[in-house]
Amino acid sequence: MVLPDGFSLPSIPYLLALLAASAAVAAALWRRRPPIRETTVLAFVPWMVAGAAAHVLEVIDAVPPTLAPLFGTPSVYVSTFVLAGAIWAVTDDRILATAGTLAALLAVAAAFAVGYTRGTITPVWPLVALACSIALAAGTWGLFRRAVPGVAATTGAAGALVVLAHALDGVSTAVGIDVLEVTERSPLPRAIMEFAETLPTSEAIGVGWLFVLVKLTLACGIVWLMAEYVEDEPSEGYLLLALIAAVGFGPGVHNLLLFAVG
Repeated sequence: MVLPDGFSLPSIPYLLALLAASAAVAAALWRRRPPIRETTVLAFVPWMVAGAAAHVLEVIDAVPPTLAPLFGTPSVYVSTFVLAGAIWAVTDDRILATAGTLAALLAVAAAFAVGYTRGTITPVWPLVALACSIALAAGTWGLFRRAVPGVAATTGAAGALVVLAHALDGVSTAVGIDVLEVTERSPLPRAIMEFAETLPTSEAIGVGWLFVLVKLTLACGIVWLMAEYVEDEPSEGYLLLALIAAVGFGPGVHNLLLFAVG
């Protein structure tokens, strides 16, 4: 079993609607072929936040039943792509980022409003995790730039975003496991932390540190491997970096927001 607990496809009508919508958006993007640059990768960041917040709303049962299937796992990835891709197909990076920021603010505000109404707002540890993630990512990227300056220069902000995204996922998961005592839903991270539990360090510093280390190592390794591809095929390379960042950024933001409002 490699899929996380709670992973399930929506019912057939929703699935067909999502597939049709995503195919239409993909066709529109294929016809227009918008340029993909560093700014494009950054423009998708607020959409990653919006998708994560929408999934949190689904998890805490704050989405109308008719819309809930669109925001589960993995449907929320497709739903977010459809919305963001439709806007990207007819506008530029600046408007894409602006629309994504608005969507993210609305979704995050809705989640906090639900938490406030239920009296479940607990922001301290999510803020600690966020601060630690930023500091750890900055330190890691600084060392990475010193070690391989050419790779860092080639991938630029997109490479730094990948490191930040996976630092956020790793640290938020570690805080959830070691401090908040939540249950890890994904089998692979769970296996890594179960191994860490067998080490002598588990009593002193917990088990999440190993997952953080693995995430940062993988992020840096992927950025290093992607540098030549970005240089040769920048559009495809930046698009892949955006997808890799989303794999870390989405779950990381989801964790922080869920811990804060749930």
